[in-house]
Amino acid sequence: MIARRLRTSLRGWGGVGAMALACATALILALMLPDSARGDGDTATGGPSLARGTQARAEKCTDPQNRSLAPSGADGATIDAIKNRKDRRLIVGVDQNSYHWGYRDPNNPKAGGDLEGFDIDLVHAIAKNILGDENAVQFRAIPTSQRIPAVQHGKVDMVVRTMTINCDRLRDVAFSAPYFQTGQQVLAPVNSAITGYDKSLAGKRICSAAGSIANERLAADRNAGKPAPSAVVLPPVPNQLDCLVRLQLGEADAVVTDGALAASQAAQDPTVELKGGAFTTEYYGVAMKQGADDLVRRVNQVLADYRKDGWRQSYDKWLAPTLGPGSPSENPPVAQYRQSA
Repeated sequence: MIARRLRTSLRGWGGVGAMALACATALILALMLPDSARGDGDTATGGPSLARGTQARAEKCTDPQNRSLAPSGADGATIDAIKNRKDRRLIVGVDQNSYHWGYRDPNNPKAGGDLEGFDIDLVHAIAKNILGDENAVQFRAIPTSQRIPAVQHGKVDMVVRTMTINCDRLRDVAFSAPYFQTGQQVLAPVNSAITGYDKSLAGKRICSAAGSIANERLAADRNAGKPAPSAVVLPPVPNQLDCLVRLQLGEADAVVTDGALAASQAAQDPTVELKGGAFTTEYYGVAMKQGADDLVRRVNQVLADYRKDGWRQSYDKWLAPTLGPGSPSENPPVAQYRQSA
């Protein structure tokens, strides 16, 4: 029965399950390789000499999405280092397995196998502003659990990968102003009796990705006996797409992830669907190294312009078909910045 269900669910977009199983281990190993072994050229900027953080760790964090630096078009030490590197490209950590966010579509000959999606469009806009060429980007596919280490260790200049801004993460990286609103939701088979993040999860096996907000929420709620004391929180997987594979294989009963990502997964596999509404409100931001203030301000300037010209076109192309009309995500979040320098 499981084998038959897997064959059915994988008939859709590009065999997503098989792709994810093949990619997950490779991505982790690729990230761990030294730069010379990967042939990536110069490493990202933001080493110890640039770690002059002003992300105000000591301040009380109440509204994490409103704590970024004000926009500026000026260059600084971090941007100068990017412009002066031998391989004059922006190095960006992204996803290559999230449908309509960051993925490779083998059925699109025009794409030529290049990465595409909502997050990828934003990366191109940032590269065009900083380097004058939207294609001056070196993409590094990284798993969910490695987003923060990739920034901290200088493997990338930034991460644009459906990354939620929260207070804990602000201790480790700097964030741009938010560029997308979402919330945690449950994904389960269409014929499942699960109705959402509630008691219907009793006795069910729940999957989430390591380092994700979903995994943190599940761990905290499990200690409080929520959403159901008998719910089984499975060991986390490297990427959220791996949870869809577990669902397809019958190794999990439900997935908890960002609603926007869950909607894209449901579009890939018509045998699963969103169950219930979002039970959190969260915002995606671009993650950068603490101390890279000029880069943070520059990205915020790009986002200020992008919200006026570019954001809507990208949303309508990639996300509107899956999120549908009236989605709370259909407009870019209003940016607010902290007052201190």
